[in-house]
Parts: sequence; C-alpha cells; structure tokens
Amino acid sequence: MSTGADDLVTRIEARLRDLDAERSVLESELRALRAKPTTKNDGRQTSALSAASSSSDKAQLFRHLFAGRPDVYARRWENPKTEKSGYAPACANEWVRGVCGKPQVKCGECSHQAFIPMSDEVVVKHLRATGGRADFVVGVYPLLTDDRCWFLAADFDDRDWSVDALAFLETCREYGVSAALERSQSGIGGHVWVFFSEPIPARDARRLGAFLLTQAMERRPEIAFLPTIVSFPIRIRCRRAALGI
Repeated sequence: MSTGADDLVTRIEARLRDLDAERSVLESELRALRAKPTTKNDGRQTSALSAASSSSDKAQLFRHLFAGRPDVYARRWENPKTEKSGYAPACANEWVRGVCGKPQVKCGECSHQAFIPMSDEVVVKHLRATGGRADFVVGVYPLLTDDRCWFLAADFDDRDWSVDALAFLETCREYGVSAALERSQSGIGGHVWVFFSEPIPARDARRLGAFLLTQAMERRPEIAFLPTIVSFPIRIRCRRAALGI
C-alpha cells in the first residue's frame, strides 16, 4: 500500500481501539447503573391511571415523565404562507408592540423575557388538542439549568423509521434499559424514550444514547447512514440563550 493508505489504516485501527475502550467503560457504567437498588418512592409518578382518572392526575403523570425546565415551556408555531413550523418559548410579551424584538432578537437573548412556566393547565390543554391549525402543542426544554436531564429521547425520521426505532428499542431491552416507543405527530417518524428515576448529567445521558445507537447498528447497519436521528437533550451544557434544548 502507499504511504497515504498506510496512514489511513493506522488512524482507523487507532480509532477502533478507542471505540473498544469506550465501549468497555460504558458497559461497566451500564452494569453499575443496573445494579443500583431502586425504590418505589423515587419522586416519579408510579400509580396506575385509567380513563376515569382526573385531568389533574393525568397531567401530573405527564409532567413527571416528560420533565424539563419548570420555568419555561415551548409552544409550536406554524406559518401557513411559508409552510414552516417550529417551537418557541411561551412568553407573555410575545409580539407585544415595542416590547417583543422578534424576529431580529432571539428569545434567549431578549431583555424583555416573560417566560410562562409549565403547569398542569398547560399540559391538559396540550393533551386535549384535537388537530388542525388551532392546535395547542407544547414541548419541554429537557436540559435543566444544572446541566442534568430527566430523560433521553431518540428521534427517528426516515422512510423505514419504524424498523430503525424497533432495532434501537430491542437494543435497549437487551441491556436492561426500559424504553418506550411513540409515533411522532407527523405520523412518519417516531421517538424512543428512556426515562430516568432521577435527573442525571446530560453528558451521561448522551453517552448512553450513543452507546445504545452503536449497539443497534449491529442489528441494523443501515442506521449508521441515517442523517435524521437526533437525540435529546442535544446539548450537555445549559447556555442562557439555548434555553436547555
């Protein structure tokens, strides 16, 4: 082989050794986490709900599972003219003339922030949304101000999303990680959720997600070529302007 090819082989072999070492460390951490004793009273909602349960009970369960920053939540917006959509912080000053600086000023950098905190009422309104442009769809900012998070989520958006998500879900089960699969609002994607009994450093959550995704590739190698898999939280540090995504 040429010198250039030899160098490439050397770099690849070194990278593979690094990955093997990281895998060993992550497997050890995973075994340690699985061995930790758990209790029923871990601060999470454990009681069973039914259709007859009150809206308050349902909202509290939802908030315990999909827990994020309590001081702010995101609300989905749509622009019919451009057919674009996204999420923005719910703010009492949104579009108030002379106060709101959008779109020139980002919400996270605005000096007139009046973010609306998450509440049971907000969750109930979200759960009762019936479809159409009038939907009240909200989201959470999973990264807490202390750089921890309550859950890990993997977002699969592709033609074969269900097969990819199931491969990831089966890998979670193989390693004893409880996970749940949800179909996304669009109907052409899905989310796999891993809920923690207590908030953990976002860095550890993302490392866990990377490990599980790497292992899922052994079941379905095609996952390695998908550019649309996103895991949340995206960041491991909560910057003020980022609002903890």
